Amino acid sequence: MTASDAATPRPPIHPALVSPDHLFPVVEGPGPVVALAVHAGHEIRADLLAYCLLSEAERLREEDPFTEVLAEACPTRLVARRSRFEADLNRTRASALCETPEECWGLRVWREEAAPGLVAIAQAEHDAFYARLADLLRRIEARHGRFVVFDLHSYNHRRDGPDAPPAPAEDNPEINLGTGTMDRAYWAPVVERFLAEMRAVRIAGAALDVRENVKFEGREVARFVHEGFPETGCVLAIEAKKTFVDEWTGALDLARLLALREALGRAAAGVAQALGEVGR
Repeated sequence: MTASDAATPRPPIHPALVSPDHLFPVVEGPGPVVALAVHAGHEIRADLLAYCLLSEAERLREEDPFTEVLAEACPTRLVARRSRFEADLNRTRASALCETPEECWGLRVWREEAAPGLVAIAQAEHDAFYARLADLLRRIEARHGRFVVFDLHSYNHRRDGPDAPPAPAEDNPEINLGTGTMDRAYWAPVVERFLAEMRAVRIAGAALDVRENVKFEGREVARFVHEGFPETGCVLAIEAKKTFVDEWTGALDLARLLALREALGRAAAGVAQALGEVGR
């Protein structure tokens, strides 16, 4: 913290939560497949922005823009509006706030004196999200017995800079399917159907490179659902490489984004059918 940082007056942090209806809007439709976009949000509370050291572009680079559009592949979906820098919903409650560069891709996010208030806000939002998610999933479970969650994310593959070559394709699939927290044998019909549906897709004349557990295996959302709904809830942690958006400029390839959304819609229909084969 610099002397000018210390001298700059900042507003107090208010711990009160905004309505969960605003923080985590839900669209509830037919069918047993639910889409989540927990890192889609870019909002940060106005009283917190004065404590944030990142530019808007730096925040956006580590968020998952347009995953809320991918979530439209499913009639039922829950999207987070707030930035993962305010509360990371796919980490544990204890680590919901990125506090150190080691936790934040080498970035220093917050001024040191704000940390206690920030932690309380992040944990309160984390609690509110998981309560809302559990309520939603219990309703889906009551209607359909078993359900599938598409836990949608995107990931950077050009971390060396905007003019540097992208990371090697052999280590960075177009779609990474994380299944590391599930009973893989029990949910095999769902997993295999998703892989088959997505691998059958061609975008811009090329087949999608879809692989399992290459870069990510699923984190807190997957753990929460698989522990809370062990025989009825299956989370597919889906990480799409940012080939539909330039991670440095934010420029969108709309045609590619919509093609991915269409592919996920077909996969959702397929895994809904595959639920009938689970446990046989």
